[in-house]
Amino acid sequence: MAYALFHFLFFIIFLLPVFTFSQNNGNVPVGTSLVATERSTPWLSPSGDFAFGFQKLQNNGQFLLSIWYNKIPAKTIVWYPKDTRPVSRGSTVEIDAQNGLVLRDPQGSRLWRTENIVDNVSHGFMNDTGNFVIVRSDSLGIWESFKDPSDTMLPTQIIEINGMLVSQKSETNFSRGRFYLRMLSEGNLVLNTRSVSRNLGFDDEYYNSQTSDSVNASNSGYQLIFNERGSIYVLRKNGERKALTTERSIPSTSDYYHRAALNFDGVLRQYYHPKNFSGNPGWTSAQYWPDNICISVVGDYGSGACGYNSICRLQNGSPICKCPQGYSLADPNDANGHCYPMFIPSCGEDGKTGSAEDLYEMLEVSDTDWPTSDFEETSPCSVDCCKNVCLNDCFCAVSIYKDNKCWKKKLPLSNGRLDTSVNVNSFLKLKKVDVPLRRPNLPTPDKPEKDRGTLILVGSVLLGSSVFINFMLVGAVCLGFSLIYNKKITNFLRVNDAEGLNLRRFTYKELAQATDGFKEELGRGAFGIVYKGVMPMGTQTTIAVKKLDRVAQDTEKEFRAEVNVIGQTHHKNLVRLLGFCDEGPHRLLVYEYMNNGTVASFLFGDLKPNWNERTEIAIGIARGLAYLHEECSTQIIHCDIKPQNILLDEYYNARISDFGLAKLLMINQSRTLTNIRGTKGYVAPEWFRNTKVTVKVDVYSFGVLLLEIITCRRSVEDLEFGDGEDRILSDWVWDCFHERRLDTLVENDIEALNDKKRLERFVMVGIWCIQEDSSLRPTMRNVIQMLEGILQVKVPSCPSPNFNSTGSLNKQ
Repeated sequence: MAYALFHFLFFIIFLLPVFTFSQNNGNVPVGTSLVATERSTPWLSPSGDFAFGFQKLQNNGQFLLSIWYNKIPAKTIVWYPKDTRPVSRGSTVEIDAQNGLVLRDPQGSRLWRTENIVDNVSHGFMNDTGNFVIVRSDSLGIWESFKDPSDTMLPTQIIEINGMLVSQKSETNFSRGRFYLRMLSEGNLVLNTRSVSRNLGFDDEYYNSQTSDSVNASNSGYQLIFNERGSIYVLRKNGERKALTTERSIPSTSDYYHRAALNFDGVLRQYYHPKNFSGNPGWTSAQYWPDNICISVVGDYGSGACGYNSICRLQNGSPICKCPQGYSLADPNDANGHCYPMFIPSCGEDGKTGSAEDLYEMLEVSDTDWPTSDFEETSPCSVDCCKNVCLNDCFCAVSIYKDNKCWKKKLPLSNGRLDTSVNVNSFLKLKKVDVPLRRPNLPTPDKPEKDRGTLILVGSVLLGSSVFINFMLVGAVCLGFSLIYNKKITNFLRVNDAEGLNLRRFTYKELAQATDGFKEELGRGAFGIVYKGVMPMGTQTTIAVKKLDRVAQDTEKEFRAEVNVIGQTHHKNLVRLLGFCDEGPHRLLVYEYMNNGTVASFLFGDLKPNWNERTEIAIGIARGLAYLHEECSTQIIHCDIKPQNILLDEYYNARISDFGLAKLLMINQSRTLTNIRGTKGYVAPEWFRNTKVTVKVDVYSFGVLLLEIITCRRSVEDLEFGDGEDRILSDWVWDCFHERRLDTLVENDIEALNDKKRLERFVMVGIWCIQEDSSLRPTMRNVIQMLEGILQVKVPSCPSPNFNSTGSLNKQ
């Protein structure tokens, strides 16, 4: 017993620390293996920053042999064998003395191994740079993951001539995608697409470093380097560098993890993540290439940045792919994949009856083009001509009109993009809803002779019957027609009695059914609760239903009058009202559904949005407010402008919601002096004084919102700016402007820092809008002109006379 106890203590005191060290010093001896299970312990680097092993994939329960960042919650994968697939539970990876790393399935069949291993392997080493190295007996590395990368580069990694990165197919599919980064022998770093089905080489490039010199080869590039300080550049043979990153845009590698990845959407991005953190901060995007992949990917082959028949829109530098109306995704799990039409225009006998005008319609889609799908040009041609030539051409799927010319395009449509600079009229050909079809495989109607025979038979029966029975039959028929007619009249009045407007009057039962009993809540606000629903309105249309909870119940006439005012508004930056319900005590409004959420979630999410997108959103909001203030038949003051009340449509256009509701909820109250106070942080000072409320309250709220859009910071909540004290956003912005520290407002935002003139202009406009004296605030029309650079912006004065240099208000 004493002898056994001695051996146990010896193991605990001496051998266990040695064993533990062997598991944490990065060395992996020959013969060591891992099994793909949830409890498998990976091989760690000495610091524990990186791990090598099997990571379980959430979408299908399989495992991926990979290297990942081990100390962050996301466990971000930075390497995997790019020519393998995920494996099933029970698969193994082993360090083999002859073959290096060997991956086998549960039955022992070899799936993958490291190539070009010709020497005896001593061990493997997982180092703190994220590079897994296979080492021979003389300590020379004979294979490393850095030289066989997948889609990611890490600091200290180099890509030599003919080296490449390959994107994965989708966010959850690790098979080979269609985007490539390559270091070419002539010296250029390029990004290419490659159509998997063609397999005949690479399509046109959509990024080029321009580091090749055909005159003097010593000036050409030969390495892509991601150095230990986090900078990425192409190194020329003469020692000069062509920088991709701006060093001041990236934090220190001593405090942050860094990586650069060719994402599944084709964008090359550099990211950073704090090493010391609380919560789950996520990765921050520092820079990306190219600037606009939707426009950059253009070629004779391939579908473009998105799949065939899709439309590409840029968001934070990434392509957001959407199928146009009448099309749907071929693979629901691949949002960036191909779209297929839900009908195919046919030139042959397809069983359809009627003219092209009876069967199809031309839907206008704004700022959209498919520039490489032309098959015929018509010139000269008007807008109506352009619609008609496509409508009556069975091969035409889309027509594009510009400068008195019309281009017809056929399927499949490639390189679709949303581009506000193209200035074209685009018309999409769609099948009309509920057009009757005669399918060839269905029986055709009986011949007229058979119908006539049937009528003769029925007539004979009637004539042979008693007069009483005939009288009863005729009476029943008349009664049936009367009921049908009255029902049609009732339905017509129910749908079309909104004083001649294009608004539908819904029943409460209809909206309860559409929302599945008001089941899915989209949000709550000062005016009520919003629910998501689906309503058959020609097609299955997703809607947003707002249940108003503060409207007086005995004011039906006034309610309809205010709804009619809202219904008369039509502007691209307003959410459209589709209909309403005023049945009994129920007051509901039905809006079009905006599938990209609110500006609040867009601004204050994990990734900082693109500067250009933020400025477009700001200008869009300003245009919508100018329309409400100056262009409506009845002026509308919103009274509650805030990021939660600005929605984003499928193309990320800003759409103002809840306009007109402030007045709607003031029924039986004064039209100018109300107890509505808006939302904390956005409220104009005149709300707290016995003064008339004007459109300038919206200008004030817009000014606060504009400062939020510039800085991606909230106006009041949880604002801490490094001095240990919470402060109001507008005060901090004034401090930074007054002290000429505008770069502080957009810290690490390279696009904004490189656009100093527009940044300063937007900040000054925001400060003018939040002036305490409402007479100093500009109109929204002038705000638009100043934001767009049409009207010169004067240097603003201090927003409040009670404001001091510390960024707070003096107490009176």
